[in-house]
Amino acid sequence: MAENNTYYITTPIYYPSGKLHIGNSYTTIACDAEARFQRLQGKDVFFLTGTDEHGLKIEQKAEALHTTPQAYVDDMAKGIKELWKLLEISNDKFIRTTDEAHEKSVQYIFQKLLDQGDIYLGEYEGWYSVSDEEYFTESQLAEVYRDENGKVIGGKAPSGNEVELVKEESYFFKMSKYADWLLDYYEKHPDFIQPASRMHEMINNFIKPGLEDLAVTRTSFKWGVPVKNDPKHVIYVWIDALSNYITALGYGSDDDSLFKRYWPANVHMVGKEIVRFHTIYWPIMLHALGLEMPKQIYGHGWLLMKDDKMSKSKGNVIYPETIVEKYGLDALRYYLLKAMPYSNDGNFTPEDFVSKINFDLANDLGNLLNRTVAMINKYEGESLRIIAILIQPVMTQSPAKIFGQLGLDPATMELQGLHFGEIPAGTKVVEKGTPIFPRLDIEKEAAFLKGQMTQSDKKKGRAAMAEANQAKATEENVNEAKKEIRIEAFDKVELRVAEILEAGHVEGADRLLKFKLDAGDEEPRQILSGIAQWYPNPEELVGKKVVIVANLKPRKMRGEISQGMILSTERDGQVNVVMVDEKHENGDVLG
Repeated sequence: MAENNTYYITTPIYYPSGKLHIGNSYTTIACDAEARFQRLQGKDVFFLTGTDEHGLKIEQKAEALHTTPQAYVDDMAKGIKELWKLLEISNDKFIRTTDEAHEKSVQYIFQKLLDQGDIYLGEYEGWYSVSDEEYFTESQLAEVYRDENGKVIGGKAPSGNEVELVKEESYFFKMSKYADWLLDYYEKHPDFIQPASRMHEMINNFIKPGLEDLAVTRTSFKWGVPVKNDPKHVIYVWIDALSNYITALGYGSDDDSLFKRYWPANVHMVGKEIVRFHTIYWPIMLHALGLEMPKQIYGHGWLLMKDDKMSKSKGNVIYPETIVEKYGLDALRYYLLKAMPYSNDGNFTPEDFVSKINFDLANDLGNLLNRTVAMINKYEGESLRIIAILIQPVMTQSPAKIFGQLGLDPATMELQGLHFGEIPAGTKVVEKGTPIFPRLDIEKEAAFLKGQMTQSDKKKGRAAMAEANQAKATEENVNEAKKEIRIEAFDKVELRVAEILEAGHVEGADRLLKFKLDAGDEEPRQILSGIAQWYPNPEELVGKKVVIVANLKPRKMRGEISQGMILSTERDGQVNVVMVDEKHENGDVLG
């Protein structure tokens, strides 16, 4: 049982399959602001974040990069820690699911649930999404692919990610056993899930239709925590990942003093896409273990980029390092916390970002500081001193700058016992205030931010090509072997860099090769190509980076789905796949 003056807050643990963007960073900054606020109030705070490092997707990523899964996640975790340092995240611990202590505790949890009959051995057959790390029934798929005979051969999960048919021996958790208990808990604790709309979604979409038992181990890959007494099974993501909130405190170890001190958590903050796992699987797991529930689970919306989810493959991503380097950390932290509404999605646009810096920070806060410095000897700077103290959870650097210009010691920025009239006698302000947020040229800075997105590179390239084509049209000898098209038609084609992960022949098709590629999507895509006669040993192409048409409508060939086209050249009867060098990242858009 946590002590009355403690406060335990957690972020989700992030899956290190790619670089984190500002949408990913929002959750951590929001939790950091809350942790800082609780510390200002005198609370004993424990703030946890970390990385979820197991699973098939990590195994595939490492294989594609010709490295080990451990080396891959070590490098990714290092980068995330460096990002949190840049964003001045004040976490008390960074947990990794590859930590030895965590893995031992997960094995302890699994064995305890197995011994008491909540986990049993069975066989699972269903559609599995590598990106979501989740199984789906056919009826749960958002889109179903069928062959010419009507047989289901694939499809898409509700997230839009591709699924594949998996059949394997698996251990199952008896989720169905606890459905009635969970509904009763929701009813007795109406504030358990926030916003309230998320609770209604869980009840109506997942619990009332029938809560199925959950597959909790896999045998088709090895990168995970092995079941202690049956090591051919690795413990599937949700027992492994969700347990981090208690294993980080020492649950299941020889030293559980932190667990006794801080559990239950005050807040688990997560994105809306993983609310189900935190509000259905996690409470049931805790109840089965005989542990208290977290006090609240908050599922925030997404930070959209002009009404679309941020995604590298969509070319609409912007990274926090870019904004911090150009505009400063406090501008980013303030904007993210201001832009995200309580229960809905937020929307990032370069214009809105620059406007908020100008109007909220440069005009309101900055001008207040400048005027106060000019008039402080007559009127004193009480209001601004208190503002600086109160904004510390959100902006980590500006309060000290404000105190500095007011001639005050930043070490005295404490909320406890704060009163008006406490500026020390003889305090001397700077003679002339320095703007802490200079005004920005909205048009210029918005253009800069758009230029940092991969989509803008595509548009620039196409604009340049349009200009070049127009110039060519004035020449006398125009090559008209192909009918000319307008730039608008070409703009519909999405060309991307993709890395070949697997290559092989299609059974019963002499001309076709089958490729799995990393094109910056959430999971690998499959493309079929009729180039078998020129590449009799297709495995030699593994690891090569090629160019694909990424937005072709999927089609079936010989019962296999093809999700795009690999570009090649043809000369004197010889076909050669177009390749690019390593400096181009998977998913980069060509223009």
